[in-house]
Amino acid sequence: MKIAIYGPDFNERSHSAIVTLTEYLSEKAVEVAVENNFHDSIAKQSSIKIERFGFQTFKKLDTSFDLLICVGGDGTTLRAITYVKDLNIPIVGINTGRLGFLATIKKDSIVGALDQIFEGKYRISKRSVLSVTTDKKEANFDLDFALNEVAISRKNTTSMISIETWLDDEYLTSYWADGLIISTPTGSTGYSLSCGGPVIMPESDSLVLTPIAPHNLNARPLVISAKREIRLKVSGREDEYLVSLDSRINSLENTIGITIKKAPYSIQMIELEDVTFIETLRKKLLWGADQRN
Repeated sequence: MKIAIYGPDFNERSHSAIVTLTEYLSEKAVEVAVENNFHDSIAKQSSIKIERFGFQTFKKLDTSFDLLICVGGDGTTLRAITYVKDLNIPIVGINTGRLGFLATIKKDSIVGALDQIFEGKYRISKRSVLSVTTDKKEANFDLDFALNEVAISRKNTTSMISIETWLDDEYLTSYWADGLIISTPTGSTGYSLSCGGPVIMPESDSLVLTPIAPHNLNARPLVISAKREIRLKVSGREDEYLVSLDSRINSLENTIGITIKKAPYSIQMIELEDVTFIETLRKKLLWGADQRN
């Protein structure tokens, strides 16, 4: 079994998690590789002697890997998919951040969770990915996909932008707003939710269009089939607008339109048998805070 470990720059919140994880894996008959920058950060900024384990390092992943373990928050998991892409490597996250919709393993549950994974006591949750292309080849992105959402927004202005929107070849509407979020079910608990969008179960084959501060007062979030192709054309007082793919920000000229559709591959998230999305949803959104529940 070959396991990859990924994380952001070392910080003290992740210290105990890294110690527990590396010591656990060092005692298993597995091959371990740590992302190069994460390895260097641990070695330089902490007292953890990670080199004593003899782990390898990696800059890119390939199909020889069986599992990717992320140490951080949900943002870390989103960055990790840029390594996985369409390789179908299962991902599991150890949560040293704040929320934990994607990184669900708690720091005090690492050993028990890894025991379950090694014993095969887990299920795979296939998460939809968005693919993004532009109508000018020279403007295409290096990383043209997103697990959570694609967000269109104004750049250096306080003025609204207009986002002409088509579903397949049929005109939908023009959103006069600060921007527009196109979210997967996975991303429905993120930026879209904070803008009034609905929560969508991960297994749903749907996408949601959520306007950001729309001036069209009757504009509401719209859930559509993931089979639909979304085309967008932006206009406004500025010559450029921003396109954010899971927080990776690109600047495009207004003359450049973009097309968003469901990618032909998915991200494989590991879910432990004793953890469900509904349970996570209830805890993270404090749905049990009302004692009547």
